Amino acid sequence: MSVPSSILALPQRTPELGALLERWANINSGSDHAAGLARMRETLRTEFARCFPAATIEEVAADAPGFNPPGVRSLSIRMRPAAPKHVLLCGHYDTVYEATSPFQTCRWVDAKTMSGPGTGDMKGGIVTLLAALQAFEQTANAAQLGWEVLLTPDEEIGSHGSLELFRAAARRNQFAFVFEPARPSGDIVHSRKGTGVFTAICHGRASHAAKVPNDGRNAVLALAEFLLGVAKLPDELPGVLVSVANINGGSPVTNVVPHYARADIDVRVTRMSDRDALLTRIHALAAAINAREGFRLELQGGFNRPPKECTPAEEAAYAAWQKAAADVGVPPFKWVHTGGASDGNFLGEVGLPTLDGLGPIADGLHSEREVCRVDTIAPRAQIAALFLHRVASGEVALPPVPAARS
Repeated sequence: MSVPSSILALPQRTPELGALLERWANINSGSDHAAGLARMRETLRTEFARCFPAATIEEVAADAPGFNPPGVRSLSIRMRPAAPKHVLLCGHYDTVYEATSPFQTCRWVDAKTMSGPGTGDMKGGIVTLLAALQAFEQTANAAQLGWEVLLTPDEEIGSHGSLELFRAAARRNQFAFVFEPARPSGDIVHSRKGTGVFTAICHGRASHAAKVPNDGRNAVLALAEFLLGVAKLPDELPGVLVSVANINGGSPVTNVVPHYARADIDVRVTRMSDRDALLTRIHALAAAINAREGFRLELQGGFNRPPKECTPAEEAAYAAWQKAAADVGVPPFKWVHTGGASDGNFLGEVGLPTLDGLGPIADGLHSEREVCRVDTIAPRAQIAALFLHRVASGEVALPPVPAARS
């Protein structure tokens, strides 16, 4: 099968795409930095309007009091909503780097690699998405495919303000593509763990530490016992991950038996069926503490993203994605399970088939070691553009929109 010339030409744009990424990543758009998010959103809006003057661009409120800064907005860019086929392409423009982070500007590690905040996660993915659509729009059958781009400001803190936007977009589209970075090996994402955060709060009874016999109830020790039990749960439940963090309790003085302690617990599950089993075991451990006189252990929080499990429609699309990769000369890659979540988890939950991890190769995410392989932006854009071209021409079939989502 031939590859359209606009797609073949994408690697020639690598210097231009690298310069665009550098400009974007030098804008601090940490999830809690309202001014930086606004600047990044306006920059994205200007660029997409320049590249796609026929598209409809809308800023959509992504308010989530207690989570998002006031006034943050998502960007929705839609082209040909009346076309016979529809796809969704997703990215987030927030990063984990606060406005006060020392990691603020980009530098070139070598001729192919850029270090900088958000270069991989995931401004490099948005550059890839943009380049793919530019090349696709120059292909012969582009008019047969409508596309929607959703760029959000809060993925790194749970997508609380964007969740309903994803659910609405899922009802309009047949397939979704998430441009989170590819793995350092070049592999894309087969499935993702679901995530949750729980807070365990233990109440005991204060007393003087020197009292004999001591009628105090040490909340720190009781919580520690509970947390040790929680930490062992992955041994019982394959596919479950648990991380205990942010422990505090007691008072500044040491001669008082601590009456209070708390800790946060990050949990991750591979399948939806894992959630109930994990909750049952956590609550059983809490009940064992609560059965003791003088103690009360409370659990707050819950799951915030469901697991992204693989579906037959995704299996078929992955085979076509691999074929497109081979046809543009991208080295072979696999798709793998990963513990990190993305907005693809939400799309899978509402039944929209989704391919994830489609951005450029990156490493060191969420750290000052974050890098993007700029030389992989154009090849990954080629894969996406060729796949969309084949959908538009009828060479690749997408599943119909189920009645439950239409």
